[in-house]
Amino acid sequence: MHRRAFIGHMALAGLLLPLAGGRGAMAAGQERLLPRALREGDTVALVSPSSATDDRLNLQLSRDVMEALGFRVKTGAHHASRRGHLAGSDAARAGDINAAFADPEVRAVVAVRGGSGAARLLPLLDYDAIRANPKVLLGYSDITALHSGIHARTGLVTFHGPNGTGSWNAFNADQFRRLFFQRELMHYRNRVEAGDELVPRRNRTLTITGGRAQGQLVGGNLAVLTALAGSPYLPDFRGKVLFLEDVSEAPYRIDRMFSTLRLMGALDGLAGFIFGECTDCDPGDGYGSLTLDEILDDYIRPLGIPAYRGAMIGHIREQFIVPVGGQVEMDADDGSFRLLGPVFQD
Repeated sequence: MHRRAFIGHMALAGLLLPLAGGRGAMAAGQERLLPRALREGDTVALVSPSSATDDRLNLQLSRDVMEALGFRVKTGAHHASRRGHLAGSDAARAGDINAAFADPEVRAVVAVRGGSGAARLLPLLDYDAIRANPKVLLGYSDITALHSGIHARTGLVTFHGPNGTGSWNAFNADQFRRLFFQRELMHYRNRVEAGDELVPRRNRTLTITGGRAQGQLVGGNLAVLTALAGSPYLPDFRGKVLFLEDVSEAPYRIDRMFSTLRLMGALDGLAGFIFGECTDCDPGDGYGSLTLDEILDDYIRPLGIPAYRGAMIGHIREQFIVPVGGQVEMDADDGSFRLLGPVFQD
């Protein structure tokens, strides 16, 4: 075999083996692990797994939000650090997460913000400690890397929702209290208000393929998720309900990412599909572009599974807080999904 062909075969094998390993771990029966329930007065840890925060006021706001929700707050030793665009070195950021999970006083771990860099931490996390101390993990956007990696390696149910520095408006705060304090089996249906319009225009859902489906909820930010392709930190999607969202991505890049998911087999065997918001994802000037509708028609409609778009998930002011790994039933015709069972242990 020629050297170039040999190297090509080895590179392909190197790409496929981690993917097989990641899927194998889940296929072998990774048990779903529920975090311990939260109560007012508990202690939460604020950590910065991704980008640095460029304004100290935002750090104060994230603390104020947690205290307003009724928590005591600990901060990671490096949550205000900076190294380039990152909130400190990889070892420091991963160390803050590991310390928070190992700390018996801490009951939840909340990301200060997203940005970029969380995937760099995945090989450095102490998954044995996380498995032994199942706690709430909350965040979204780049925090998708942590949701995916931790769920793939431990089975822990984590929560895709506002970061500490995000908007904690009345809708988001109400979602938080109902889910975490009242332990409500949430029914996620968009809040639609007509205002002065004849028919509502905001927060509308659109059915791609009708029907109902049940399965564990997996997913998050599309760009972050596809960047984990070929690694052992991506959960098996088979039999799951996949939800996706993104921000500031041109349609041709959205198309490329869906192509990656299809080529790696991640779309095979899905039970259902929910697309949230793709904020600021309009095509630029110049040649024509595929629309988001056309992209979803190309990749999702042929699957023949219940699917809809427009869920209040993503880089938007009012957003659902959803459990990654939670058992749900979705209704693509109604544009909603609901929890089928508890997502906390006592």
